[in-house]
This record gives sequence, structure tokens and C-alpha cells, in this order.
Amino acid sequence: MDRKIKVVQYGTGKMALYTMRYVYEKGAEIVGAVDVNPEIVGKDIGDILGTEKKNVKVVDASKAEAMLIETKPDICIVTTMSLIKDVEDALYLCAKLGINAITTCEEAFYPSNSNPSITEKIDKLAKEKGCTISGSGYQDAYWGNLISTIAGSTHNITKIKGSSSYNVEDYGIALARAHGAGLTLEEFEKEVASADNISDEARQEVINKGEYAPSYMWNVNGWLCDKLGLTVESQTQKCVPQIHSEDIESSTLGMTVKKGIATGMSAVVTTTTKEGIILETECIGKVYSKEDFDKNEWTIYGEPDTTLVINRPSTVELTCASIVNRIPDVINADSGYVTTDKMGEMKYRVRPLNEYVK
Repeated sequence: MDRKIKVVQYGTGKMALYTMRYVYEKGAEIVGAVDVNPEIVGKDIGDILGTEKKNVKVVDASKAEAMLIETKPDICIVTTMSLIKDVEDALYLCAKLGINAITTCEEAFYPSNSNPSITEKIDKLAKEKGCTISGSGYQDAYWGNLISTIAGSTHNITKIKGSSSYNVEDYGIALARAHGAGLTLEEFEKEVASADNISDEARQEVINKGEYAPSYMWNVNGWLCDKLGLTVESQTQKCVPQIHSEDIESSTLGMTVKKGIATGMSAVVTTTTKEGIILETECIGKVYSKEDFDKNEWTIYGEPDTTLVINRPSTVELTCASIVNRIPDVINADSGYVTTDKMGEMKYRVRPLNEYVK
């Protein structure tokens, strides 16, 4: 492409502070921005970034379609919510207008195994309109491509076990609430854990209705199985509340999380495959105490065993850099809802993004 890539930022919260800056620094330009917060709508994105004016004002979501039609972006970055039903309207709008889109929505990483109805609807429309919709972020590299690369250096695999922890304070209130942060243990059991105390058949019915609330690893396991050529036989999920022995202040929740109530949750997803390989993955998202820090640990068991440990990864920055570096891949991909396992390994972009677009 012989011009700058034009980007619209959908959602101008914590993550957008990085995605917008990275877009500019990678030689692309932002031509529009969307939010639902009345305190943000009308602001110049330069004021949000703490830079000079960019002559791009944030519009309300109700005016997003008109703005997208006027600005004609090459791609839209959606950084709002964690479940695909919550970003459906934004992604569907992009598909309807033939605009490529990439989102940090964790379920969107591999949504067909948790909400096939929305995935199929967006996929069909995107194919008709000739654009690509996809999800990426931290999991693309550290729970996905990094693991599949290690698997590629292994002779025989019997089990893949992964664990990753992150501070829900870094990702906004929607994510914190999705992890049950601030709930009593009774509320957690009722509102979060009980959803998985059902049979496989009942869970599949909920999935088919588009009413399932997957943990992040649910979709990651689907992505990994697809990437590695594995056939899923069964998949289960269990959510357990995390608690702390002392009170913890949460600026995101705007409350003190009292000792003994949920600071977040641990979600363990177990997948069995026809090929005999078991995936057991866990994500721990909670309001951190002073002693906590982000950690990513994976072990591939087989010949040989290999363990990878990454302490204190900058998950917010890595998520946003993954999104921006994936922009050329999304634009170059086939039309439809295309997950990143179909786009090849992630690449560092040393030149302006447009130079990577076919």
C-alpha cells in the first residue's frame, strides 16, 4: 500500500492509550474514534493521549456508522469488552460496511467454540462484503504462537499445561466484573461458578444459544487445537474464586475488596483430543496485592519435557503491540471471520505498517 493505513479506534479507554500511540508510531494514522462515555465524547484524541491536537474527535457510538462511512478506514481497532456478544454490534457494523476489524476481546480470539451463532453471522457478512474480522492480543503470542512454536520443536507430546496470571486492574471495569472481582463467595458461586456445574450436553446447549461465558483459556484451547491439527473430543471449565487475607483497594472497581471476598478468579480449562494429547490451561485474573505479579508458565510434556516461564510480562503493552503488529495480517487475510492461527506467526514491524500490505 502506497499510503498510510487509516485506522478508527473503537473504545478510548486504558488499552486505547497504547493502541493509538502505537498506530501513530508505526506510521499509520487515526481518522476516527468512538466511545460511549459522555465525558470522553467530543474530545480530541490528542487530549486523551496527552499530545498535540490530532484533529480527530471522539464520537458517540450512536454516530459510529456515519463516521465510518465518512472516514473510510482500512481497519477498526475495537478495545472495549471481553465477550463477543458485547462487541458484536461494533464488529457487525464493520462487517456491514466492508471494513476490516481487529479486537482485543478475549473471546474473539477463537469464538467459534463458545459462541458459534455470532461467529457465523459475522463471518457470513464479512465474506459478502469482502472484509476480515479477527481477534488478537497477549494470548496471540504468549498463549498461542509461542506454545505452538515450542510444540514444533518437540518429538512427541502427551500434555500441554499452561498458567497465566494478570491484574484485572489493568484492563478496565468490564473485565474485572467478568472475573467476579468484588463479589462475596456466595455471589461468586451463583453468578460465576454455577454456570459450569452442568453436563457437557447442557453446556453445548448453552453455547449453541450464544449464552455461554467462557474463560479466556476456553478459546485459547480451541485456537491451539486448531493450530496444532488436534481434534477436540471434550472440553470442560471450572471457575474458582481467588481471595486475599487482607483488604485490597481497587481503583477500577472503585471499592475496597474486603478480605475473604473474591478478588477475581482462577479458571481451569481441560481439553481432551482424539490424538491423545490433553490440554490443561489456567488463567488467574484478580485484583493484585502488593506481593502479586504477572506470570506466564507453560510446560509441554513428552519427548522432551519443556517448561517456559515469563515473569512480569507487560501484558497491557504486549496486548496492544500484538494488535497493531497484526494489522497488515488482517488486511491481507481472506474475507470472513479469520482467527490468527490462519495468519502465520507474529512479526515485528520495523517499517511503516502500510509497507506490509499486499
